[in-house]
Amino acid sequence: MPAVRTWWRRWSRTPVRSSIYAGPECLPPQLAIIALRTAWCDTLADPTRLDDPAQRRRLTGVTEFDGLPVLRSPVAIAAFEGWNDAADASTAVVEHLEQVWDAREVASVDPEEFYDFQVNRPLITLVDDTRRIEWPSTKFMVASPPGAQHDVVLIRGIEPSLRWRTFCNEILEICHSLGIEKIVLLGALLADVPYSRPLPISGTVTGKHAGEEKIELTPTRYEGPTGIVGVLQDSASRAEIDAMSFWVHVPHYANNPPCPKATLALLHRIEEVLDLPVPMLDLAEESAEWEDRVRAAAAQDAELAEYLRDLEERAGDVAKPLSGDEIAVEFEKYLRRRGGSPGPTHGTW
Repeated sequence: MPAVRTWWRRWSRTPVRSSIYAGPECLPPQLAIIALRTAWCDTLADPTRLDDPAQRRRLTGVTEFDGLPVLRSPVAIAAFEGWNDAADASTAVVEHLEQVWDAREVASVDPEEFYDFQVNRPLITLVDDTRRIEWPSTKFMVASPPGAQHDVVLIRGIEPSLRWRTFCNEILEICHSLGIEKIVLLGALLADVPYSRPLPISGTVTGKHAGEEKIELTPTRYEGPTGIVGVLQDSASRAEIDAMSFWVHVPHYANNPPCPKATLALLHRIEEVLDLPVPMLDLAEESAEWEDRVRAAAAQDAELAEYLRDLEERAGDVAKPLSGDEIAVEFEKYLRRRGGSPGPTHGTW
């Protein structure tokens, strides 16, 4: 029955039909089932109909399509701003890929059902002296990396405020429509790691082919609150879509965005796992400059320098993500020594 209700929602929102029938009670059960089956099969049999603006909302009630392309064995890469994105490191990866692969938008999720606009406010922009409102949303961009055997769908948005399960179902419906069978989810968390060493990447792999993935990850046994990345990975697994999540460990004492070293670490992992060449542009130089800035800050603060030396000595051990409480305590100690006050901290998974 949930599937029937879902498809009734889609069918009844089609402009012509919803102007005739107000709801399922207006149709005999036999005709309702036939109509539902027709709407479902029509969409699946001819997805190119979504190129017609009048058909863009046929597939789902809260998604806008701008043409539905035929893709070559597509893989999705997704990142979300907010709790899952320390130092903006993971969303910076998707933004970088959008740029270097010349991605184009094909779909976006209507934000009305999923965001509290007092928390994630719309923005006013000027385009040719015309004021426009940009609403927080999740966008799907399609890219064809040069030399790759498959296309890539880049998903970038903001962690929603409301209806997470519905939001994840919406994301996965679009993925099914685009033929996506694997999703790579990116995140960034705060950890007690030395800035001068390679930043660790932890994560998990789920799905029917999870045991076949040859991926080296920092082991994690994290239990506790999760964000939209964790929920979406669980939803993808239940929908029989292979999913993997990569979390880069960002030094908690240098977590102001951007953190090019963390972004670079995630990009290298994407190259390895998906066997995709990624132009890095100036990220290596920016990463070196970031290290220089942290080193200079430590040179001005004897206690910070001592703390970093301690991290270096412990670098042989597996880096342990800090809990929110532990990070808050560390910041309070550090800032009390400096005569400041603690600011906001990110959570872990």
